[in-house]
Amino acid sequence: MRYPNFINEGDTIGFVAPAFGCTIEPYRSAFENARKKFEERGFSCYLGENCFSDNGIGISNTPEKCAEEFMQEMDNRENACLISCGGGELMCEIVPYLDFERLRQIPPKWFMGYSDNTNAAFLLATLSDTAAIYGPCAPTFGMEPWHEALEDALSLLKGEKLTVTNYKRWEIESRKDEEHPLEPYNLTEPFAMKVFLPNRGLKNGTANILPVTGRLIGGCLDCLANLVGTSYDKVKEFEENYREDGLIWFLEACDLNVFSIRRALWNLREAGWFDTAKAFLIGRPMHFNEPMFNLDQYEAVIGILGELNVPVYMDLDIGHTAPMMPLICGAMATVEVGDNSIFVKMRTE
Repeated sequence: MRYPNFINEGDTIGFVAPAFGCTIEPYRSAFENARKKFEERGFSCYLGENCFSDNGIGISNTPEKCAEEFMQEMDNRENACLISCGGGELMCEIVPYLDFERLRQIPPKWFMGYSDNTNAAFLLATLSDTAAIYGPCAPTFGMEPWHEALEDALSLLKGEKLTVTNYKRWEIESRKDEEHPLEPYNLTEPFAMKVFLPNRGLKNGTANILPVTGRLIGGCLDCLANLVGTSYDKVKEFEENYREDGLIWFLEACDLNVFSIRRALWNLREAGWFDTAKAFLIGRPMHFNEPMFNLDQYEAVIGILGELNVPVYMDLDIGHTAPMMPLICGAMATVEVGDNSIFVKMRTE
C-alpha cells in the first residue's frame, strides 16, 4: 500500500469537485469559510475548476470534466492533498474516465471525502494501491467553531494523530440551513455502541473484547453495492494481495432503507468481498432507527454478516450521521473496544 506524505503548515490544500460542487447554500458560504479557516491555520488553498460548477447531473460537471479535474490535481505537485467539495449522486459515472494505472504510478497524494467520494477513496485503494481518507468534505470545515472530529481530520492529514475514537454525542437533526451555513453540529444524542460477537449475540457496547488487527477498507454502502461485479471490482485481487493481513470493513449507508442495506450486504458477501473479513465497523445509517415490517437496522446487518463469525461493531461515528471519525482506507489498523468506546489505531508503514 502506498501512503502519501502528510501535509505541513505552509502547504497548499487543493479542492476538487468530482461529485457536487459548492454552488448553493449553505454549502457555498460554508466552503468559503472553510478556506478562511484553513488559511488561518497556515495553509494556502487552491481551487479546481469545478468547485463552483453546476453543469452536471448529480455531479458538478460532465463525467469527463470531473475526471479530468481529478486526474490533473492528483498529479499537480503544487497541491499537498485534495479535499472533495461535497458528496453527490452520480460520481460513479466519472470512474470510466479515471486512469487508475496512472494514479498508481504518480507520487501518491492524500484525497479526502466521503459518501459519493467512495468512488474515489475505495478505488484508489483497491485499484491503485494508494491509501485515501474517508472523512469530511470541504464545507464541513466551515462550521463555527470546529468540532473535535474536524480537528481529528486535519491532524490525520498532518500525520499528528493516527488513533481516532468515538465522540460523546451525535447529531440526529442538523440546524444548518441556508440562513445558518456555519452552524455547528447539533449534538443531542449520546453515543451508544452495539456489538455483535459470535456465539454471544448483539449487546450494548461492552468491555472484554480482544483487539482486532487488519487492513481498513470500505465506504458508503450505496456506492459499494453499485461497484460490485463491474470491471472496477477488483476486491478479490485486493483480498489476495493482503490475505495475511485480513480486512476490517467500515461501512455506512445514506439513502438505503433497512431492506436495501440487507440486500446490499448480501450482494457483497455473495460476491466474495468478505471472504477475508476480520471485523466490521458499521456507521449509523441516515435512516437511523426506522424499521420496516419486522426488520430493524441491526438485524439488517447481523442477518447477513452474523454468519461470518467475526465481530461487528455498530452505531459508530462513521459517515452521514455526524460527527465522523476520519479513517484511512487501505491502512493497517487495530480496533480496540472498551466500555461503550472504540479506538481505531491506524498505521502507515
